[in-house]
Amino acid sequence: MESIKLAIDWLSIIAIPLIIFVFIGYGGIKKVKVYEKFVEGAKEGFNIGVKIIPFLVAMLMAIAMFRASGALDVLTYLLKPVTNLIGMPSEVLPMALMRPLSGSGSVGVMTDLMNTYGVDSLIGFISSTMFGSTETTFYVVAVYFGSVGIRKTRYALTAGLMADAAGLITAVFICRMLF
Repeated sequence: MESIKLAIDWLSIIAIPLIIFVFIGYGGIKKVKVYEKFVEGAKEGFNIGVKIIPFLVAMLMAIAMFRASGALDVLTYLLKPVTNLIGMPSEVLPMALMRPLSGSGSVGVMTDLMNTYGVDSLIGFISSTMFGSTETTFYVVAVYFGSVGIRKTRYALTAGLMADAAGLITAVFICRMLF
């Protein structure tokens, strides 16, 4: 078990630099001007950022109303029996519910959990693993699809939520196994 943890620690240290070097190396092999393409993409990203501001404001407002109304607490209480079945501490359920909605909202929930239970606790490990292994699905669908005018998302929402569920369940399983 210790060797698995060591391998995960080692992999997490080299993953991002390795990805960067692979992309730059591949671009060099294909004779692509990597820096120029990077700057071009950054310009496009800025323009897209300006276009999504109205959708972003609407989504953040809806999330703030959801948290302030107490609906998150009620939903947490109602889903507690389900979390017990999969071995998830009910304390991390707000994180699991908030993550598909908002990155910043889930950071707030995760910070509260870490301040309350500690970063080296099972709850701290599970919440941080959930954060890293799931996506802000509703945010992505609302903001990005809305900014380019896509009205029918087809299977994107279903696929995203299924991937989130897989990430949440796997986070609980792996953290329970390693903790």
